[in-house]
Amino acid sequence: MMQDYSDLAAKLRARLAELTARADEIEEDLRHPLDPDFSEQAIDLADDEALEGIDEVLRAEAAQVRAALQRIANGTYGICANCGAEIPRARLEAQPVATRCVNCAA
Repeated sequence: MMQDYSDLAAKLRARLAELTARADEIEEDLRHPLDPDFSEQAIDLADDEALEGIDEVLRAEAAQVRAALQRIANGTYGICANCGAEIPRARLEAQPVATRCVNCAA
């Protein structure tokens, strides 16, 4: 019997929307022109580098969320990618993007 993961899918979709919105804000911020003042440019460039790092982390998490939603759609969600055992629901609720059971993740 296949489990109903619609509640987790809804959580994942909400998280994906949040991640996408934050990444879009960062990309918009990165498009700003540099300040004509050279010392301000150095600060802006350092800020941009930090933002790019955050953007990368957000996009990586978004990719994991999309993959989890795809697994829900194709019926492989909640099955350990390593050993094929069922991933306990409590683990999925705590870590909705989990692809491995606790034993294989350790």
